[in-house]
Amino acid sequence: MEEFISLSENLPEGHPVKVYYNESDYINGLLFQLENVDPKDDFQKYYNIFNELATIEKRFKRKENQLFPYLEKHGWEGPSQGMWSFHDNLRDQIKYLNTYNEEKNLARITENLPYLIEGIKRLLRIEDVRLFPNALDLLTKEDWEEFYIGDEEIGWMLKEKPKPYPIKEEAYVHPSEDFTECELSFSTDNTFHYDEGYMTPEQVNLLLRFLPIDITYVDENDKVIFYNRGDDRVFARSKGIIGREVKFCHPPKSVGMVLRIVDEFKAGTKDVAEFWFNFKGRVIHIRYFAIRDNDKTYRGVIEMSQDITDIQKLEGQKRLLDWD
Repeated sequence: MEEFISLSENLPEGHPVKVYYNESDYINGLLFQLENVDPKDDFQKYYNIFNELATIEKRFKRKENQLFPYLEKHGWEGPSQGMWSFHDNLRDQIKYLNTYNEEKNLARITENLPYLIEGIKRLLRIEDVRLFPNALDLLTKEDWEEFYIGDEEIGWMLKEKPKPYPIKEEAYVHPSEDFTECELSFSTDNTFHYDEGYMTPEQVNLLLRFLPIDITYVDENDKVIFYNRGDDRVFARSKGIIGREVKFCHPPKSVGMVLRIVDEFKAGTKDVAEFWFNFKGRVIHIRYFAIRDNDKTYRGVIEMSQDITDIQKLEGQKRLLDWD
């Protein structure tokens, strides 16, 4: 561990591994405080420290969505399986302790808190002696330089946001406007670059067709320009509505409400409208969303309709596959 600490200290400011190490130091400080506070004597102090520690979820997500995919590209898939399961075990412990915190069940808190503390310490040790040293060996300088924007989207536990790595003079580029070419593990032939990925027109069409929800897109000129053609639609649609004014696509009794929604969206006074009602023995949920571009200019409205009858009947939890 001392060798790793020395190695991380020699990394440039803002390097993702250096940030992980700074975060580890912060976590160890919180663990020390938790070990030295008695929830029975000062529950509020314990509760505040625990809530700070619970933000370790950000660290888990950065590793799972940022670090692990890069390790997979270099042929190391172990962390994506073993360490992710370790994260999930710690998540469960945090969830249970949160329940005990809400109940102020001091006996359960005292009984279970040491398991969480020891589990996090064990995770940090594995990171120190295996995960981060191997990651530094496997990933290239160019790999590490691609981390910052994605890490920032997820967030850090640290009180102050780390400095960008590498340090650049140019202005920050939002992910939705970042078109930097990255090495990908799949072909981008015949694809378009969307905010967060690449798809061919066929893949986009398949995605929209298989979504369990009806979507209709009305542009800024109040013309219907798109609807998805699913196999089980809530309301009938046909290609004849393409190019039609939205006011002619609804029955007279509801068209006034639809036009008011469009007017409010255009004026910028509202962004969402939703309704739910019974229809032919089913419960239907309809939502309207104002669409605006990066300059906040109104670009239309999306209507989304969904049959939520079976969703409303769900109770408890289902965490296992029941195919067998």
